[in-house]
Amino acid sequence: MQHMKTLIANKPAQAALLLLFVAVTASGVYFMDKSVISFLLLLGSLLLLYYTTFSNGMKWAIAGVLLVLIIPFASSGGPAYESYMEVATQCGIYIAMALGLNIVVGFAGLLDMGFVAFFAVGAYTYGIFATGQANNFIAGDLFPLSGASFWIFILLGGFMAGIFGILLGLPVLRVKGDYLAIVTLGFGEIIRIIFNNLEKPVNITNGALGLSSIQQPNLFGFQFAFPHQFYFIVIGILAVVIFAVRRFEHSRLGRSWKAVRENEIAAQSMGIPLIRTKLTAFAIGASFSGMMGVVFAAKQTFIDPTSFTLIESTTILVMVVLGGMGSVPGVILGASLVTILNLQVLTEFTNWLNQLSMQGIVQVPNALSPAKMQRFIFGAILILVAIFRPNGLIRAKNRPVKLEQVKDQPAAVKATALSE
Repeated sequence: MQHMKTLIANKPAQAALLLLFVAVTASGVYFMDKSVISFLLLLGSLLLLYYTTFSNGMKWAIAGVLLVLIIPFASSGGPAYESYMEVATQCGIYIAMALGLNIVVGFAGLLDMGFVAFFAVGAYTYGIFATGQANNFIAGDLFPLSGASFWIFILLGGFMAGIFGILLGLPVLRVKGDYLAIVTLGFGEIIRIIFNNLEKPVNITNGALGLSSIQQPNLFGFQFAFPHQFYFIVIGILAVVIFAVRRFEHSRLGRSWKAVRENEIAAQSMGIPLIRTKLTAFAIGASFSGMMGVVFAAKQTFIDPTSFTLIESTTILVMVVLGGMGSVPGVILGASLVTILNLQVLTEFTNWLNQLSMQGIVQVPNALSPAKMQRFIFGAILILVAIFRPNGLIRAKNRPVKLEQVKDQPAAVKATALSE
C-alpha cells in the first residue's frame, strides 16, 4: 500500500512505468506474427494512462501519440496488421455511437432501445447517393457520386440522423421509463422495415438486397480502401465526438440534461425547457451515430437492413450500462471491452478450442460446442460485471467545485455550480 501511494505521488515513476509498458507491448505486437494478448495490452496502455495523475492536457497528448503513431506502427510489423486495425476501427465506431447514446440515456435519462436506427439513417444517406441507386428517383444519371463526396456526407449523415432524432423525440415527449423504451424499440424496427421494403413503388433502398459497390472515400486522389486507412478517419471523427461530449457535459445544456434525468418536475420548476432539452439530447446523440453510419457504409461497401437489427441497439446500450451511464471514460471503456470481446477475444478463444478439438486433445460435446459457448461466455462476463460493478466499470463523477469560487456569486449561480 505504501509503495502504491509513493507511485501515485511520483509522476516521473508513473511516466517511466507507462513508457516501459508501452515499449514491451508494442515490441510484442511488432515482432510477433500475431499476438492478440500483446495487442490487447497495448490498447490497455490507454486505460493505464487514464489512471495516472498527469494533467488532462498531458493525458490527451500522450493518448494522441499512442493512437496516431505507436499503435498503427506497432501493428504494421506482421501479417495481422489489417486484422488489428479492423478491431481498432470497429472499436472507434462503436465508441462514437455509445457516446451518442450516453447523451440520451446517461445524461438525459431517456431509455432509447432503437438507437441503431440513426446508424442506419447515416449509412443509407451515403449509400443511396454513393451508388447508382439514386438514379431511380433523380433524373439525369448523375450517380454514383465520387468518393470525394464522402467528407461532405459525414456532415449530411449526422444532420439527417439528427432530424430523425427530433422526429422520434416529438411523439414520445410525454412517455417515460419502460414505455419510452418500448416506443423507441418500435421506432428502430419501423426504420429497419421501411428500409427493407422501400424498393417499391420507387426503388430507393433496393429493399432486402441492400446496396453494393458503395464508393469508398477519396481525398486528393488517394483512395481509402483498407482498415488501417479507415482507422485514421475514425480516430479523427472520434476526437471531435469526445471533445463535443465533454464540452456538452459541463455546459448549461449538460446540466439541464442531468436535471431532467433526476427529476423532470423539479427541472421544469427551475425554468428548464423540457421539450427543447429532450429534443436536443435526441438530435445530438443521433447525429454522432449517423456520422459513423456513413463511415460504416463506406468501409463495408455494402449495407442491407440485416446490419441494423435490434441486437445492435441492445449491444450499444450494454456498452453504456457496462461502462457507467453518464461517464465518458466509462462508456469508452465499455464500448471497447464489448467490441474487443466480440471481435477478437471470444473469436480467438473459439478458434483455439476448435483446433484442440480437431487434434483430438479435447473432446467437446456438441451441446457445448465453441460456437455456442462464445455467447454464453460473453453473457457470463456481463453478469459478473453487473454484479460486482453495479455502477459501471468507471462510474460517473461530478466536477468538484471549490466554495471559494462561488462565494461571491448570486444565490442562483451558487446553487447551479454546487449542483454539478
